[in-house]
Amino acid sequence: MDLGKVETLVKAQQLRDQFDNLEKHTQWGIDFVEKYTKFVKERSEIEINYAKQIRNLSKKYQPKKNSKEEEENKYSSCRAFLSTLNELNDYAGQHELIAENLTSQIISELTRYTQELKTERKSHFHDGRKAQQHIENSWKQLESSKRRFERDCKEADRAQQYFEKMDADINVTKADVEKARQQAQMRHQMAADSKGEYSSYLQKFNQEQNEHYYTLIPHIFQKIQEMEERRIERVGESMKTFAEVDRQVLPIVSKCLDGMTKAAESIEPKSDSKQVVESYKSGFEPPGDVEFEDYSQPMKRTVSESSLSNSRGEAKPEKPSSKSKGKLWPFIKKNKGSGPEDFSHLPPEQRRKKLQAKIDDINKEIQKEMDQKDALTKMKDVYVKNPQMGDPSSVDPRLAEISQTIEKLQFEAQKFEGWLAEVEGRLPVKSDPPRRQSGLYETQNNIQTTVNNCAQDRESPDGSYTEEQSSETQIKVPSTEFDDEFDDEETLPTIGTCKALYPFEGHNEGTISVAEGELLYVIEEDKGDGWTRVRRNEEEEGYVPTSYVEVFLDTNAKADIFCVHHSVNCSPITAV
Repeated sequence: MDLGKVETLVKAQQLRDQFDNLEKHTQWGIDFVEKYTKFVKERSEIEINYAKQIRNLSKKYQPKKNSKEEEENKYSSCRAFLSTLNELNDYAGQHELIAENLTSQIISELTRYTQELKTERKSHFHDGRKAQQHIENSWKQLESSKRRFERDCKEADRAQQYFEKMDADINVTKADVEKARQQAQMRHQMAADSKGEYSSYLQKFNQEQNEHYYTLIPHIFQKIQEMEERRIERVGESMKTFAEVDRQVLPIVSKCLDGMTKAAESIEPKSDSKQVVESYKSGFEPPGDVEFEDYSQPMKRTVSESSLSNSRGEAKPEKPSSKSKGKLWPFIKKNKGSGPEDFSHLPPEQRRKKLQAKIDDINKEIQKEMDQKDALTKMKDVYVKNPQMGDPSSVDPRLAEISQTIEKLQFEAQKFEGWLAEVEGRLPVKSDPPRRQSGLYETQNNIQTTVNNCAQDRESPDGSYTEEQSSETQIKVPSTEFDDEFDDEETLPTIGTCKALYPFEGHNEGTISVAEGELLYVIEEDKGDGWTRVRRNEEEEGYVPTSYVEVFLDTNAKADIFCVHHSVNCSPITAV
């Protein structure tokens, strides 16, 4: 085998090896693009899940409608927290925007580009394989013509030698010599033809080989190189976009964080504490000072200003020997439940706020119904003017229903406004605190004036109220605190009797329920706070509103009972 043939085979083999290496490298490049695309896709999913979790967190801690949490928004700290939740919701929206931009600007673009890259790569390597196959086929044709030329030359030499041998032999006939000569000439002609064919194929192969190695293959390699450079450039642009997507939302994220900071700085501790004071202010006045009781000197027990004297005698109930114990307002346990409709279980100030809020809600409902009624009225007028648009009578049932609803709401509003006026009339005016009386009582200067000018407050120890029975017999009860507990050591003596003018339901600890006309023992007079301590029997005693009972103070209970049973007009006797 000659050196040229060996060199050509070596080049062909090297070229084939280079195509294999390039094919492997470009496939690795495509795999890398797909790998980066997958990375961006997973990052986008993380952003979506993170944004979803942030939104759910913000929604979870948002105040519920018509709930206690909504009332807490009056505090600056709660409003700041709500603002933080809203900013956090916007913050989550920016992460959703990141995921959206990653998908549209990177994932979609790289996915499409990967398909284009695969198609272009396949085309380039197909052209390279085709050129390689073409040059190999040309080489095979050249080798075939070369072998044929070599064979024909050998055959011509043998035919020439045979002719010369036959021509030199005298024993051979002239015809045989002529035949050998013609055979030699034919072989020489065939050799000449093979030589021409071989020369033609050789010239053609050299041209194709030159074009293959200096034009086609370099052009294909150049296209593959450009393809690879575009791939690398596209990956770089995607990485840059990956960072820019985050950078684009930084201003909004910064605003969200600034909003959170501003919300935190808006918190006002003093304002919140004032809100607490305003919310839980009871409206009760504190009790007055307890006067000193001098037991070293003889003293007289007189009738308290808050007591009611009466010329009629009343029978006394059976005297009990013991008393009940209980903790008094404001340290009593509240009854569980929603409470009465008029909020009478609340202190005056709290009751006023609740009633006002209820009235506002009812007025809103009335306005809503009125707007709906106006709209239906206008619709009816349109139907009347244009019967083809509808039947006017079809609106009447709904109008009647709305009118009834408005009447009910107005009735409710009047009811609550009445209760509100009652409370506003009962709220105490700030003045010097009343002084507690302990064992010392003063007679009333004018019983009739006291009865006619008494206030209308009928508070139980928890601040509740009952319906008014008579405006001429109601006494204002100053709102003060009771002693925490009954005296556990000794039983208070009976200092008189009383008759219940109105029924009273003592729901709270420290009070006692009484029926209208019921007779009870008085064991502690009104000390200026509007409550009288009474006893029913050995097991029951407690406080009742002084304005609900008619008190008779006497050192001899039997005399009072005698006057009551025999209809004797006995006047109250001052205890000594």
